[in-house]
Amino acid sequence: MRKLSSLFLVALLSGGVTLGAYKLFFEEPTTTRQGGITTLAPIPTANFQNVGLTAEAPDFTQAAEIAVNSVVHVKNVSYRQVNDPIMEFFFGYRGGGQPQTQIGTGSGVIISEDGYIVTNNHVINNASEIEITLNNKKAYKAKLIGTDSQMDIALLKIDANEKLPYAVFGDSDNVKVGEWVLAVGNPYNLNSTVTAGIISAKARNVGSSMQNNIQSFIQTDAVVNPGNSGGALVNTRGELIGINTMISSTTGAYVGYSFAVPSNITRKIIEDIMEFGNVQRGVLGIKGGELNQAVAEELGINRTQGFYISEVTKGSGAEKAGLKKGDIIIRIDNQQINSYAELTGYISTKRPDDVVTVHVIRNNKEIETYVKLTKSELLTTEFFGMEVEDLSSSDKKKFGVNYGVKIKTSTEFEEVEGKVILSVDGIKVQNTKTLNDIMARKRPNSPTRIELLKPNGEIERYIIR
Repeated sequence: MRKLSSLFLVALLSGGVTLGAYKLFFEEPTTTRQGGITTLAPIPTANFQNVGLTAEAPDFTQAAEIAVNSVVHVKNVSYRQVNDPIMEFFFGYRGGGQPQTQIGTGSGVIISEDGYIVTNNHVINNASEIEITLNNKKAYKAKLIGTDSQMDIALLKIDANEKLPYAVFGDSDNVKVGEWVLAVGNPYNLNSTVTAGIISAKARNVGSSMQNNIQSFIQTDAVVNPGNSGGALVNTRGELIGINTMISSTTGAYVGYSFAVPSNITRKIIEDIMEFGNVQRGVLGIKGGELNQAVAEELGINRTQGFYISEVTKGSGAEKAGLKKGDIIIRIDNQQINSYAELTGYISTKRPDDVVTVHVIRNNKEIETYVKLTKSELLTTEFFGMEVEDLSSSDKKKFGVNYGVKIKTSTEFEEVEGKVILSVDGIKVQNTKTLNDIMARKRPNSPTRIELLKPNGEIERYIIR
């Protein structure tokens, strides 16, 4: 009997231990309420996992598919005369030379189903032939419609005899720093390459002579390399918000910074080219600079952001609207103006005769006024005693060309006045900026060959020594 009792007691204790172990290690925790406070029964933490607590990674697949099919490969074929240095030494230019083919590559973006393509001006600059290859490997010859060297934009056209996939413009003014973006292009001839990054900054002034001081770029950290120029910068919806244009690098390859012309500026440029034949630029009619701590202290003002007006152009829209020297522009329409790049970037989306609402600080008070933009004067420069200017839309129709510079006056060669310079040393002259760049690269005292177009369509060639 005692043995039976002992066995029963051992069995009872064993069952209790087993039940307790199960409760402790295997049963789900229970929730109890004590005085209105919810508490959890203790559980082991060795296998505890947090599931679904992290943010879902962005999905770029749809945006990439849209962008890849609208981005094209651009090939620029040009020809350069290469002279024999020995023959040139003994016979000068008459020694002759052999034409050398040069090929450059880049990217472009289809912006309409009938074949209009936007790219960078430097991608097709001086091209004798332009070839476009679509993502489906079909190739076409392209026609140059027009360019804007100041913002490095060019418009091309192909005749594909079919409806093409194209990029839809987004609103670049509404992009935000930190927003995800994709860069699509053909770096190092690697077709249809997609890279991802974020908007690093807006209205960035990078100090490049290429853009002739009209600068307001979107900065991203999406990887961009040589060959990406002219390609698309798109948001996660696949909308075009910029044209990839340049990188900041000491090596020639990507080191973390890339820059794109905003889509709003790009769209305005190509619309101007299609409607007027050139870019219509409106100006406020002011001079000045952006504020910072040093400038503010020098001027004796307490603001460190905005655009300080140091001069108002006589007869300009700014003068007629009552803007004065010492005014600080803080906002135009709904756009905040904290820097020169923000000012020029926004005005670059406007045309002459557009009216903008300008908010300025004057005597510590905010004043609102309306300014009608006026047309910027044609760029002029001097070339061997000749004053030349960019072609107007009427000049282009008159001469039947979409590039070149017109000779206004000449102190030495009166017979060339009114004619158009088409090329210098075999390089096509797009505008006065191109002409200045060509002359800046020339060797001192070297002969200069120019090709002129007369109003009757005849071509003249001169050598200036």
